[in-house]
Amino acid sequence: MVNHAADIVVHWVQAGMATPWLVWLVITLMKCGAVVGVMMGMVAYTVLAERRFCAFIQDRLGPNRVGPFGLLQPVADGMKLFLKENVLPGHVNKVYYVLAPAITLFPALATIAVIPFGNRLGGEKMVIADLNVGILWVFSLAALGVYGIVLAGWASNSKYPFIGGVRSAAQLISYELAMGLSVIGVFMLAGSLNLGQVVEYQSHCWLVLKQPLGFLIFMVAMFAETNRTPFDLPEGEQELAAGYNTEYGSMKFALFFMGEYANMVVASAVMVTLFFGGWQVPFIPVEQWLGCSWLSGMVYIGCFLAKLAAFLFLFIWVRWTLPRFRYDQLMNLGWKVLLPLGLLNILLTALVLAGQR
Repeated sequence: MVNHAADIVVHWVQAGMATPWLVWLVITLMKCGAVVGVMMGMVAYTVLAERRFCAFIQDRLGPNRVGPFGLLQPVADGMKLFLKENVLPGHVNKVYYVLAPAITLFPALATIAVIPFGNRLGGEKMVIADLNVGILWVFSLAALGVYGIVLAGWASNSKYPFIGGVRSAAQLISYELAMGLSVIGVFMLAGSLNLGQVVEYQSHCWLVLKQPLGFLIFMVAMFAETNRTPFDLPEGEQELAAGYNTEYGSMKFALFFMGEYANMVVASAVMVTLFFGGWQVPFIPVEQWLGCSWLSGMVYIGCFLAKLAAFLFLFIWVRWTLPRFRYDQLMNLGWKVLLPLGLLNILLTALVLAGQR
């Protein structure tokens, strides 16, 4: 279908029916639609996978009634949340209360725009926006996600949500510094902030082998940035009922839920891109066997999605294996352990590069 659509666009140009900017707009919209569609599908079925996996750990079945093997359970859940009564509590700040869920979901959808998810396909790079400073785009939008959580806690005009929002802000500040320091070594080696060039640099050796300490710091920081266990202090149900989303229901609650899992997808995609070769297929010369064809392009996309799924499984596995940190443990890990290790990683990388000259 995509190949046929691309042929139609080329025909329009040759016939003088479309200008280059219109062609660029059509191709970009096609990429956006495909990426957002796949991402929302992954969000829906990551929820199902987590429910089935945690049921396996707890020696029960999990959702298995709706559709074959329970595969239509995400559709049923979405319809239920969409049809539930949209209650607006009288004591909330209505404008910010409604705005907060959208702010939580938007950064994840915008961040995926700079992630290269495949090699060229039909002559087009498989990235929506090939920015020279792609990692800065990722970090700047990742920092915006906390605004939705803090705004939800404040606008709910309730103590438990407000405490959850404040916790989230403190957690973001603590771990974003370590996360930023952990990737400096990657760009010192690759010599570029462009994520596509970082992937190409890893054609012979994944950066996780050259930057194991940086990867470990980045992975822990990503768990904290996505509010996943053992860092889910903003929604600790034992002490905060449900945290920042206590006063939310129906589709507004669903947007928070989608935002959490969309952030998991983005975090996994960034880790794959920076440390595990992105769309590169290990040990297999794909283009020598298949040439620069549509088939080889689809193989690269499939490899990227397989690595992405592996990290999503890691997120799920950790959640149902490790207990939640105490708040003092969370802060000590961020400021007293990860931050010094991030600086040490930069120093070691600089010494290695200086020794090679």
